[in-house]
Amino acid sequence: MKVLITGATGFIGGHLVPRLLQDGHELIIMSRSAQKAQKQFGTAVRVITRPDQIQSDEQVDGIINLAGAGIADKRWNEARKKVLVDSRVEITNQLISLISRLEHKPEVMISGSAIGYYGCRDDDLLLDEHGDVVEDFTHTLCQRWESEALKAQAMNVRVCLIRTGIVLGPGGALAKMLPPFRLGLGGPVAEGQQWMSWIHLDDQLEVICMLLTHDQFSGAFNLTAPEAVTNATFSRQLAAMLSRPAWFRVPAFVLKLILGEGSDLLVKGQRVYPQRLLDAGYQFAYPKLKDALQQIKAPK
Repeated sequence: MKVLITGATGFIGGHLVPRLLQDGHELIIMSRSAQKAQKQFGTAVRVITRPDQIQSDEQVDGIINLAGAGIADKRWNEARKKVLVDSRVEITNQLISLISRLEHKPEVMISGSAIGYYGCRDDDLLLDEHGDVVEDFTHTLCQRWESEALKAQAMNVRVCLIRTGIVLGPGGALAKMLPPFRLGLGGPVAEGQQWMSWIHLDDQLEVICMLLTHDQFSGAFNLTAPEAVTNATFSRQLAAMLSRPAWFRVPAFVLKLILGEGSDLLVKGQRVYPQRLLDAGYQFAYPKLKDALQQIKAPK
């Protein structure tokens, strides 16, 4: 398949590209920085910076849309919220416009989303793909992102929405957590009772590849392992993996000072369950947190 990818230089995309190349796909990378993308992936991929660099008569078989500014990289204010929305919705809108002018429509569009779709919450409700939502900024962001992608359905494109949890692998969110834990300064955030829904990077990549090539899949999928854990449990298991204590606690007010409203991403959470993947018979390589962390510590 010839596949167009946005967000390829990010954490997930950076691991997905080699996997897709290994599987024999032809890749077009759309990136704001052609130099960065070319340096990262070499001549094995074609790099573009704008959708209009794809001609209307070119055949693109699939689109994987992973673009989006880092959700917890900076303090939230109105300007930052606009960046978070525009970096997702506007790019997706550009892809919809591209699809509309392509003479040969793609077979499939896999578009990023997040478990933030269900809102930042402080309850224990188990959330499958039809779970209740809390209508906060994270829900609105993901809902607009998904709604834009779903416009491709009107052009007979199969659309899969991947509501991704915390992706655990070498880098990404875990890289930000590890330094204090390695120093023995790690511990729960706030009360530690908020749920953390996670997925191992290997499962994330496997599911994306499955959705890309199997035409029976469409709609929203929770990309999380079946075992969500509380923040306190996650902290204990991460500390145990490193043979360190987990005594220190980060107060909620400190995060509020640093991230503003964005602190809800850490102080609250979602208990998400991958019902549709399990119903489809998908078998997670890492369904348990302990095994996932051990593999990352000592990869095969």
